[in-house]
Amino acid sequence: EMCIRDSYKIMSDDSLYSEGGWIQWFCNLEDHHFFCEVDEEYIRDNFNLYGLKQKFVHYNDAIDMILSPECPEDEDLEDDKFLEIYQEATDLYGLIHARFILSPKGLAMMREKYSQGKFGICPRVLCERQNVIPIGMSEDLRTSRVKVYCPRCEDVYIPKKKCADVDGAYFGCSFPHILLQSYPELYPTPPNSAYVPRIYGFKVYGKKGSKFYEEQKGLTAVSYTHLTLPTIYSVQISVVAVSLKKKNSIYIQDS
Repeated sequence: EMCIRDSYKIMSDDSLYSEGGWIQWFCNLEDHHFFCEVDEEYIRDNFNLYGLKQKFVHYNDAIDMILSPECPEDEDLEDDKFLEIYQEATDLYGLIHARFILSPKGLAMMREKYSQGKFGICPRVLCERQNVIPIGMSEDLRTSRVKVYCPRCEDVYIPKKKCADVDGAYFGCSFPHILLQSYPELYPTPPNSAYVPRIYGFKVYGKKGSKFYEEQKGLTAVSYTHLTLPTIYSVQISVVAVSLKKKNSIYIQDS
């Protein structure tokens, strides 16, 4: 894991001297471009923070830091107590952020960032530079770093900028699918073509696109163990939503 002092060293000069409060300063740090600025009113509403207090030792100090109208100073980097609270403030803000981006205002803010390509593009060539969406592989902190989800090929990738100090729990597992279902017009068209392995122009026996492969595909049952399936709150999305994009959808029962 990147230490806190190192994360300060790589921040841009503009973010270091930001005139806004802690939230604006934090979101302007280098590699924090996935974040949106959570409304202070949202954070001040205890209902939105339900269940978070017991996760943190310095909860009240972390909340005060997040809501601070001032940015941290250089001298704070030498204060171990500050750095300890800062780490908790980072995690607390991240978990609040994961809830805020599922609210109507948060979804609208993230939709704008997605439409502008702020989250990057899919590295898969056949997805033709499709915009991607941040996703976490777990709702728990320190399980994995943030990844990106491509709504065209429906797969997950490591971001181009690895965002070393951005936890996947700051976005959660459900966010991309809730965003797409909230704004159906964001669903991309399926890829026009799939890559077919060839040697000197001939399809490779037993590989995708070959006659043998297609025959076996029709006879062999699909193993769901290795499929990456869209889920919302750990429940697989129903075939109705999936079939909006693909004619040949796999029929899935909600678990």
